[in-house]
Amino acid sequence: MRVLGVDPGLTRCGVGIVEGAIGSPLSLVEVGVILTGTDLALEHRLLELDRELSQWVNLWQPDVIAVERVFSQHNVRTVMGTGQAAGVALLIAAKSGIPVVMHTPSEVKAAVTGNGRANKVQVATMVQKLLNLESIPKPVDATDALALAICNIWRGGGNNKVNQALAAEKIRLKKLRSR
Repeated sequence: MRVLGVDPGLTRCGVGIVEGAIGSPLSLVEVGVILTGTDLALEHRLLELDRELSQWVNLWQPDVIAVERVFSQHNVRTVMGTGQAAGVALLIAAKSGIPVVMHTPSEVKAAVTGNGRANKVQVATMVQKLLNLESIPKPVDATDALALAICNIWRGGGNNKVNQALAAEKIRLKKLRSR
């Protein structure tokens, strides 16, 4: 499975592609950060983000896109920009026909480190170890995008199996009721 992790941000949007499967080694395909200038109007920043993310999707053909779920912070302006950037990623996924899974920061931390309250250094160190990297990707937005992709491979695969089993059970029950 190839996952594009997106750590949404209006000024810095982390992106990372990880390949792997549950029980198999993970590998880094590509990692980076999309930057938009603070001197640009909001609509132009969103357009630039759209262009760059679309290039990542077209080039790397991910099976799924994992996006960090925006959560309420004290700084409303930051939350708005993060939400707008996440919306661009969701729209690109929908237009491309690629499934999207959203993960909370604590879910990502728990998946990668075993602790939902891990700090940035702990997450970055585990990303480095899990992907067998010589150094921790910089800036932190890039590392967070990789952590999202790892989380999705490990949790998303399990969640998909549960969802498939639930769907099969619904069909079975519907057949029993129709007899």
